[in-house]
Amino acid sequence: MNCGIGTVKNIFVVTSGKGGVGKSTIACRLAIGLAKQNLKVGLLDLDLCGPSIPRIMGLYDANVQQCSEGWLPVVADKAAKNIFVMSIAFLVSDKDAAVAWRGPRKNAMIDQFLSKVCWGQLDVLVIDTPPGTSDEHISVVEKIQEYASDCLRGAIVVSTPQRVAICDIRRQLTFCSKVGLLVVGLVENMSGFECPNCKESFNLFASGGVEDLAKEKGIDFLGERFLSTQDSCSILYFLFFV
Repeated sequence: MNCGIGTVKNIFVVTSGKGGVGKSTIACRLAIGLAKQNLKVGLLDLDLCGPSIPRIMGLYDANVQQCSEGWLPVVADKAAKNIFVMSIAFLVSDKDAAVAWRGPRKNAMIDQFLSKVCWGQLDVLVIDTPPGTSDEHISVVEKIQEYASDCLRGAIVVSTPQRVAICDIRRQLTFCSKVGLLVVGLVENMSGFECPNCKESFNLFASGGVEDLAKEKGIDFLGERFLSTQDSCSILYFLFFV
């Protein structure tokens, strides 16, 4: 049984400069989109204090199983059996309990998630990180570089288009540069709202800010995502890396 990330072909880190921009939703939609291309996909939730991946993926009451080498991830798509999910939410008995840990304990947990989950042979591992730039993010990048440096393809940075979020994304890009993490591209989330009746789109914020920043920095703009009752997404098929 293959534990850790050493046997993963491609690793992508989904980040954001601030919370509430829909980073975890983008990570989930990305994993689902890749799985629809008949790829074997892992989805790792490293947002230890705010793990929302299980809820988004409909796995809120799931529990992981242990094996001799570590943890077995939860199978999200029981029919196709090609999406595998791991989150700290699977390990705590009280789903409403706060994970109030100091840095060293968080970093140790990150290390375990990157070395003790038995993913097997994955085509892609999508890692959802906490918002912002902190000691946890340094640990994530350093541990991936230690365990699977050849498989790390880079970061997908998610932001909403309003000015305050763009300021945070600039800091996120600076962080990625400092730790040697390639930015694959930027995603603008919540660009507008699609009416479920007339299908007309309305801007919730000033749109286009993320695309303008991508052009300024010479980074690929991967697309924009509108809010709708169907949770539509239009950025999931940039499959040049597989």
